[in-house]
Amino acid sequence: MTSRTTARARVTAAAAVLVSSLLVVPLAGTATAQPASATATAAHTAPRTGTFDPTALEKELAGVPDGDVSAALIRVGGKGSWAGSAGVRDLRTGAPALPHARFRAGSTTKVVTAAVVLQLVAEKRLDLDAPVTRYLPGLLPPSFTEPPTVRHLLTYTSGLRPGASLGSTTEEMYAHRFETLTPEQVVAASVAQGPAHAPGERQEYGNIHYTVLGLLIEKVTGDRYAHQAAVRVFRPLGMRHTGFPAGPDPRVHGPHHRAYTDIGGRTTDVTEWNMSDRFAAGDMISTTADLERLVFGLFGAKVVPRPLLDQMLTVPRVDGATYGMALERYVIGGREIWGKTGSRPGYHTVLAATRDLSRTVVYSVNAKSAREDGFPLVQRFALPAFES
Repeated sequence: MTSRTTARARVTAAAAVLVSSLLVVPLAGTATAQPASATATAAHTAPRTGTFDPTALEKELAGVPDGDVSAALIRVGGKGSWAGSAGVRDLRTGAPALPHARFRAGSTTKVVTAAVVLQLVAEKRLDLDAPVTRYLPGLLPPSFTEPPTVRHLLTYTSGLRPGASLGSTTEEMYAHRFETLTPEQVVAASVAQGPAHAPGERQEYGNIHYTVLGLLIEKVTGDRYAHQAAVRVFRPLGMRHTGFPAGPDPRVHGPHHRAYTDIGGRTTDVTEWNMSDRFAAGDMISTTADLERLVFGLFGAKVVPRPLLDQMLTVPRVDGATYGMALERYVIGGREIWGKTGSRPGYHTVLAATRDLSRTVVYSVNAKSAREDGFPLVQRFALPAFES
């Protein structure tokens, strides 16, 4: 059985720093900032099996909220399991973080997209080494003398340039956060520029590869990408709290934390945001428990047949490559780890695991720095799980 213990975090001063310059944006209503509660809770379950020591992660949670992070949710699984949460879900009220909160999962969406594509490969509806134009005729102009294959898209080696966007910085995007940019518009702007390099020549991570894969899924199945993700991945794995917004809906429905970032030097609520342009590359909303189900289902070959999973977890022979299909390979403390980060304004997400599932970690962190270099957050809230 699982025993639960509760620890009080000392957060008054840190919360006050965050609240002092809080802005409440449209859709959230206008309100004045109020002091956050001094009783935000860090809760955890003791390990059920194995020898995982959560001390380092508990120490990190004890410091939340701070000047950057307002809430953190962490789940560790494998040979030893543990879950922790800390911080506040709303800076105005200081209400404690919700262990089962929903959040924008960002580019961890790509793991689901890759899984759906590989299922279609297993069903002989797609060929990994066929040119994408076989399935999406008219996608590429004549400047693409060598069209990329499905495999090139999955491994970020397609040569496609970044597509249209609503800004290159969070501040620029914030001004357009309720506008809609369709996946077709994103892709059209990319291919109009011509290829950046020949397919397979370089690995360059970017959303454009998976935006095209989303369109490919829709073309081959004759169905919406979001529905295919639900029936092929979410429902079979019991991911009951995972899905996609309805078109341009900017809200996170259900229990969730407010998200914050700095805009013009002031802490700003960025929870409401139309992310539909991220589509199959980054529009998913989930929970840490659901993403943990995804990790165990995927690495346990319950989502993708094992021969194709082996290909998914293979880095192409390209100089400097670190990604397989969707997932990136790391070596931490002598362990080979496969993981994926996701970042949207105010939200930072990680899922990672050893191939044998002896250790897994999933986290969701609400941080003002979420779209900056994510390594400091990974270092605080993920790496300790693989170092103990």
